[in-house]
Amino acid sequence: MLVKSRALVLSRLKHNDTSDIACLFTEAEGAVSFVVRIPKNRRHGNKRILFQPLNLLEIEWDYKENQSLSLIRNARCYYPYNSLPYEPVKAAMVSFLSEFLYYALRDEHTGDGLFDYLASSLQWLDMADKGISNFHIALQLHVSRFLGIVPNISEYSPAAVFDMQNACYVRTVPSHGNWLRGEEASFVKELIRMDFGNMHLFRFSTAQRSRLLDLLNTYYRLHVPFFPVLKSIEILREVFS
Repeated sequence: MLVKSRALVLSRLKHNDTSDIACLFTEAEGAVSFVVRIPKNRRHGNKRILFQPLNLLEIEWDYKENQSLSLIRNARCYYPYNSLPYEPVKAAMVSFLSEFLYYALRDEHTGDGLFDYLASSLQWLDMADKGISNFHIALQLHVSRFLGIVPNISEYSPAAVFDMQNACYVRTVPSHGNWLRGEEASFVKELIRMDFGNMHLFRFSTAQRSRLLDLLNTYYRLHVPFFPVLKSIEILREVFS
């Protein structure tokens, strides 16, 4: 069956001299891995550029159920970025978000509104000229809603402990070590209200931002199978230090 869909490039790895392996998050089928043929002809040399992480594409491929790798017939970029790959802060976010989204979405098999959110968010970032320092934080928080792992704040009280493993507030300290108390626990209920419209109001010191990156990474590791410690976190630490 021939499928046409918009797609977001999550990762691309060189397979050999004539092909790459790319993981794309498609609007039609969720995460799909593809073989991307790279012709030796020099005039096709920009094909690898087309599959740079977080590029927004329109693609056609032959869909076969339970096939581990599909072959793309046609691909084109439908939204060329103006600033995202070129400005240092935005480029650092691209590096981080492509790694984050790859591990968060690689087992997702439906778009279900998530593709629209990601595409519009990246276009917003591409056009923004200020107030973007919390973009990657806001995006991670909103992706948790689509994945069904957003923290439950209904049982919040000033004395409550936030149980990261069970994503809720509790009255007693859990036996496991993944919990927050005091100011950090209280801040969770404020943090999940962050969006692109109000994120400029959240001001963090270098130490606070570093701590928040680690906590979000831990949260995803607790709730998404095989989610790792993201290597690109260190890039963001350097950018915002």
